[in-house]
Amino acid sequence: MIDTQPLSQSLGGPLTDEAWVDVLRAVDRTYAELVDYQGQLEARNAELDEMRAFMASVFASVSDVLIVVGRDGLIEQAAGSFQTMTGQSPEAVRGAALSQILQGSGLTQLEQTIAQVIRTRRPARIELDLPGTDGPSPLDLSITPRFGERGKSLGTVLIGRPVGELKQAYSELADSHRALQEAQTHLVRNEKLASLGRLLAGVAHELNNPISFVYANTHALEKYVARFVTYFEQVQAGASRQDLIALRQELRLDRELYNMRTAIDGARDGAERVRDIVEDLRRLSADGTGEFANFDLIETVRVSTHWVVRGMKKPAPIQVDGPLTLLAHGRLGHIQQVVMNLVQNALDAVEGRAEPQITIRQGQDGAMVFVEVCDNGPGIAADIANSIFDPFFTTKPVGKGTGLGLSISHKIAQEHHGWLRLMNPGEPGACFRLTLPAGQA
Repeated sequence: MIDTQPLSQSLGGPLTDEAWVDVLRAVDRTYAELVDYQGQLEARNAELDEMRAFMASVFASVSDVLIVVGRDGLIEQAAGSFQTMTGQSPEAVRGAALSQILQGSGLTQLEQTIAQVIRTRRPARIELDLPGTDGPSPLDLSITPRFGERGKSLGTVLIGRPVGELKQAYSELADSHRALQEAQTHLVRNEKLASLGRLLAGVAHELNNPISFVYANTHALEKYVARFVTYFEQVQAGASRQDLIALRQELRLDRELYNMRTAIDGARDGAERVRDIVEDLRRLSADGTGEFANFDLIETVRVSTHWVVRGMKKPAPIQVDGPLTLLAHGRLGHIQQVVMNLVQNALDAVEGRAEPQITIRQGQDGAMVFVEVCDNGPGIAADIANSIFDPFFTTKPVGKGTGLGLSISHKIAQEHHGWLRLMNPGEPGACFRLTLPAGQA
């Protein structure tokens, strides 16, 4: 039996039954809390063990050199790759000074960089030779600060990758980028050839008129030349002055001389027109793979719009607003393709409308110039506005669109450090704006 006398005396008298019940309840509560705390502690220990195992597996699996260094310059942890490259296990170097492991001419720079990272709390990069089993191995070393829960500096983390691997990765990346550029160039060229194919009828009509004019004037010149030949043959044969005057009146040489000048002027105008058409075609068919240069955006829009309209059987009226000249900077051939795509899309959108209307606005906004192509067609629904620049996405009937025009145009605008956007999604009519860097005069 428990002796309750001393406890009773210390409390100033005997304990009642109710007091003993309260005491026992307090003991039960305390015991329950201890059991709960023990369960929480065991759970935390299990989580800690799991986290330690996880971190150990990460350190063992990291392929790059990874070293955790304290503020005192001692190595606290190292990844398994450290042993692969240096022949020293992470356990062997743990607690050793960094200066004992990474010896060489770059050690002073490394220590200075670590001190700088700790002081400025900002990461830094250096190149360092890591002593290894096969000799020094050049590393691209990233040094980042390490902080505690309250932001206190605990040291640094060193992550290094062999420079040879980086160079190989950069080389592969450059090859991939070059392949993507070539693929895009082919897409642009193919899309432009498809556009030119649609414009063949307009091109034939454009060339046929001045060539027919030159051809007709050539026939007239042959007739005029024949009359002058007849006259000069009589001059050479020694005909009298009176006979020559009569022959000149009979052949109407004075009138034919005037007509000859007119025919020559007409033939020259026709030939110059053919030359201008060929020059526009040459500009239009340029692949645009040259260097970036300044060009007149107004003239580019004029040429591109002209040929798109010429390829249409019933083109819609196009209103053009803007200054006389507007310098842009980029690849002329690529920008021509973008403008042709936008104008062609606008013409397709208003096809069949009772009163079709297309407006092209051009101007400058700070360091950028822009072209807006707007139509009064049905517009583009808001739910598909985010998809119109995706490759092969098209709202046109099968066989009328490839779904590459806007995608390629959007990519070209990005490469020119500009952008191509739909300005009014979900509204009637579509309005696209192409923005490019302004050229320097």
